[in-house]
Amino acid sequence: MEYIYHLAVLFTIYAGLAITLDLVVGYTGLLSVTHAAFYGFGAYATAILMTAHGFGFFPSLLVGMVISMVAALLIGFVLSRFKDDYYALVSFGFNIIVFSVFLNWQDVTRGPLGIPGIGKPELFGYTFSSTLQFLFLSAVLMLLVYGAARFLVSSSFGRVLKAIREDEKAISVFGYNTKTYKLVVFTLSAGMAAIAGSLFASYITFIDPSTFTLNESVFILAMIILGGLSNVRGAVIGALFLILLPEILRFVGFPTDIAAQMRQVVYGALLIGLMLYRPQGLMGEFKL
Repeated sequence: MEYIYHLAVLFTIYAGLAITLDLVVGYTGLLSVTHAAFYGFGAYATAILMTAHGFGFFPSLLVGMVISMVAALLIGFVLSRFKDDYYALVSFGFNIIVFSVFLNWQDVTRGPLGIPGIGKPELFGYTFSSTLQFLFLSAVLMLLVYGAARFLVSSSFGRVLKAIREDEKAISVFGYNTKTYKLVVFTLSAGMAAIAGSLFASYITFIDPSTFTLNESVFILAMIILGGLSNVRGAVIGALFLILLPEILRFVGFPTDIAAQMRQVVYGALLIGLMLYRPQGLMGEFKL
């Protein structure tokens, strides 16, 4: 059961990341490849504050959210000058810059050595020490993120985001400041992504820069494309699929000497097949 609880914790963390990225990519149509950076801000803020400054988990989480949102606000101003492929390339560059900071600012982040000994969350004297207890906390926070995202996309604000995705020039004619809307959703998305980073750092109790690379941003992007863009439930299903599928393939029974390679082949073939026959994803309403 411990193994199942572990997978469930990872699922809740990545589901939160997928939901928040879908707000930017699926609902607004902005191809952002920098979500791992905001995920990393939450993780590093929690790790540094809990290990070096004696903060608790929840104050560290809030600080991580603030740092992530401030960073998103600043990079958002830069990104607002670009569109389409150039937007993706600039976001790509930002992720590389943040990774380089995590790797080289050794006085703060310990660089490639990482930060060990990160504590578990405590609330009113209760410590979420076991995997099952941590699963309860991560599930509650993921549901809060899910509820916030559902509220956002079903509001008038969400309808404007969809209009920006469909035709930004047309919605601008009606007096909407589209740059402001894009900046706000990008900032909110980054702040909620930091929650997942804080959870990850406290759950694993160790972080290093290798977790927050461009590959991680692409992995999160794959979740929302697979689950279906512009659908909050689709983001959750995409996260579930990509977290569980590699684990399920471990039990297929391939010959030992080629098992790892065969799992990768089957995993890739399944994803390619799904994209060929269901290009909008499992529950998608919009295709890039």
